Amino acid sequence: MVVPFLDLKAAYDELAAEAEGAMLASLRSGWYILGPDVERFETAFASYCEAEYAIGVANGLDALRLSLMALDIGPGDKVLVPSNTYIATWLAVSQCGAVPVPVEPDEATHNITAEGIRAAMQPGVKAVIPVHLYGQPADMGAIMPVARELGLKVIEDAAQAHGARSGGRRIGAHGDAVCWSFYPGKNLGALGDGGGITTDDPEIADRLRLLRNYGSREKYRNEEPGLNSRLDPVQAAFLSVKLRVLDEWNARRAGIAARYLYAFADTGLILPQVAAGVDPVWHLFVVRHPERDAFIARLAERGVQTLVHYPIAPHAQAAYGPMGLSDADLPLASRLAREVISLPIGPQMTEAQCDEVISAVRELV
Repeated sequence: MVVPFLDLKAAYDELAAEAEGAMLASLRSGWYILGPDVERFETAFASYCEAEYAIGVANGLDALRLSLMALDIGPGDKVLVPSNTYIATWLAVSQCGAVPVPVEPDEATHNITAEGIRAAMQPGVKAVIPVHLYGQPADMGAIMPVARELGLKVIEDAAQAHGARSGGRRIGAHGDAVCWSFYPGKNLGALGDGGGITTDDPEIADRLRLLRNYGSREKYRNEEPGLNSRLDPVQAAFLSVKLRVLDEWNARRAGIAARYLYAFADTGLILPQVAAGVDPVWHLFVVRHPERDAFIARLAERGVQTLVHYPIAPHAQAAYGPMGLSDADLPLASRLAREVISLPIGPQMTEAQCDEVISAVRELV
């Protein structure tokens, strides 16, 4: 049996009739930039995230970059970022002219902590970007008081955490701005690129709407140099349909994760650990194996598809070579990059496919 890492076609097929109707209505509306479909999705998504405002943008990277711009982070500033994350978190900082300052995560959760933020502080740091990695929220209840004490703006990278909770509250407005990706493989994924930002601050929301549209409120009048980064209305129509099933699909992911945690408890794999006070949405189920590449190859022989999130830590990428950071400077991020493996998990995964993954892993470990 071949077990796909994630079956996007099956996800589409489950919603095809309703989704195609919504997208066709959008196409026939005559609104092809912003407009009612985007506004409806923004209203629904803000409510879902327990936030006051949502602003649709072109992708997750732009969401981060625009949030930094809206909070006046720029050249000469420094921003604390996790050492173990997708490189977009770092790229957004660099694209604003600021400097990313890596923070090693908690080894159990792979997320940065309030203690790590405090220890990493240095002159020039103006903001911090906690990442809710793999769908498990960082401890915002601990992070926010420390960030405020240190005078830091907080931009949450929630690209993998649609529907997750920290301290009983949805991820969506713990920090100053919360950034979302609607890349197709996300828990709430579009049919292409898409992104969004949620916030409780009306001034931040207003500036984000300005910045995403060339810095313009009125056509041909530009108040500041903004970007062209707007959520497509057809994608917004599709996302509105998927949003209505997001909790149900997240529950399916949680069921698979529970089976994995039980089945692999005695295997010797390093398993995900859920921190107290958070409710993850299991965007990824990430384990660690000391001989990761050989393990992946043997699973592939059994038909089990896996991915690695992420095989190269940001500091080790050529893009950040000029920073001069070595693996010795960030040993945990480097070790995670050598050991992590993401097992198949998704809302359309069948019981038989889950059984096959469990059988293959238990046989091979």
